[in-house]
Amino acid sequence: MNRILGIIIVLAGVYLLSVGISRRNSFVGHVDTAASNVANSVNGNTSEPTHVFYLVGGGLLIVVGAGVVFCRRAKA
Repeated sequence: MNRILGIIIVLAGVYLLSVGISRRNSFVGHVDTAASNVANSVNGNTSEPTHVFYLVGGGLLIVVGAGVVFCRRAKA
């Protein structure tokens, strides 16, 4: 059961990663990046484009899912 859950988590991470990559390369992604750069220069805060959250979230899900798939629990 844990392996199936881990595989589902990895697949969700791959999906988020692919959505983030396609958003980064799209026109909307370029506009979002430009708007974030302008906002960062105006107010000095660090705002990130939306595709960054997709990429980070997808990477984290892949790592967690791989950990669930490949880690074995110690028998008590």
